[in-house]
Amino acid sequence: MDSRLIELTELGPSLAGVLHREDLPPHVEEALVDIETADLLVAASPVYRASFTGLFKHLFDFVGQYALVGQPVLVAATSGGERHALIIEHQLRPLFGFFQSLTLPLGVYASTTDFDGHRLRDGGSIHQRIDQAVTRGLPLVEQAARQRVSPHVSTW
Repeated sequence: MDSRLIELTELGPSLAGVLHREDLPPHVEEALVDIETADLLVAASPVYRASFTGLFKHLFDFVGQYALVGQPVLVAATSGGERHALIIEHQLRPLFGFFQSLTLPLGVYASTTDFDGHRLRDGGSIHQRIDQAVTRGLPLVEQAARQRVSPHVSTW
C-alpha cells in the first residue's frame, strides 16, 4: 500500500496569493491530484481559532468540487485541550460533506495530553481511538473501493 504525507508547511509558501488552480506550481498540482485520487484520505488539521487552519482551507479551495465524491475520508484534529474536540463534527465533516465525500463514522481528536513532545504517548487512549476509527471505517473503505461514482454527478 502506497501512502503520501502532504505537509502544508511545505506547500504553504506556494499557495500564498494564488487564486486559480492553473496558477499553482507543479508540486502543488501534484499534491492536489494525490488528494483527488486517493483511495482513502486522512485529513488532519490543528485547531486554530476554533476551526481548521486557513492554509488547510485554502488548499481544499483548489480541490475539484466533484473530485472527492464517494471518497472515504478519516477526519482528525489536534489542539491544546479538549474544548475543541467538536471541530470534527462542526468543521471537518461539513467541509467534506460539501465535496460529497464519505467521512468515516469516527474521527480522531488528540490534545496535548495525548502527546509527549511531538510524538503520541505510548499506551495512551489515543491509540485505542485510532484503532477504533480504523476498525469501524475499514468496511466502508472496502465498500467504496468497489463502488463507482454515479454518472449523475455533474457540474450542473
